[in-house]
Amino acid sequence: MTTNQTQPVRVSIVEDDDRIRNMFIILLEGAPGFRCVSGYSNAEDAITDIPAKKPDIVLMDINLPGKNGIECMKAIREADPQILVVMLTVYEDNERIFESLAAGASGYLLKSTSPSVILESIHDVIDGGAPMSAQIARKVVHSFHTIQKDKHQNDLGSLTSREHEILTLLASGYMYKEIAGKLFIAKDTVKSHIRNIYEKLQVRTRTEAVIKYLDNN
Repeated sequence: MTTNQTQPVRVSIVEDDDRIRNMFIILLEGAPGFRCVSGYSNAEDAITDIPAKKPDIVLMDINLPGKNGIECMKAIREADPQILVVMLTVYEDNERIFESLAAGASGYLLKSTSPSVILESIHDVIDGGAPMSAQIARKVVHSFHTIQKDKHQNDLGSLTSREHEILTLLASGYMYKEIAGKLFIAKDTVKSHIRNIYEKLQVRTRTEAVIKYLDNN
């Protein structure tokens, strides 16, 4: 999915803390290019209503009362696989974050993340990114090792030196804008390189690309 510049990014929030949920709603409603289409305090209401609201992305608290955020995400994505989900966490609970990524989350954000980075991260996810740390990516590698070892591994040698640089930064958890800044190139150039990386490695997502990178390093 690529960001449509003429339409706002539609976001739903699932967060049981009223203060935090309202903070996210105010942030999204006040930012150009974003629209908060719905907010929920529990998984049960979100599962019932979100597929009809058709948001582009859902910001999902991992620790919800009743059904937790991972269970909620699974149900929403089963109803509509096109809906992207980013998990919200209070701290870097590696096991829960890893479990959510393995279950189909597009990434995670700490609730303490600055507003500008939250908005940038949402665009990053819409553009195919997946905010995560290298430590979490390594957990994904470990989990899928049995599956991966029986598959043909594409040779990273087909990548250019610039593509290697970008893939290394992706594996370290950098967002597209940050990669562009570190390499002194345009964000659109980063996206172009990443499309080439995906094609050469025969993957469709950042997580899959990072898995192949870490499995060969």
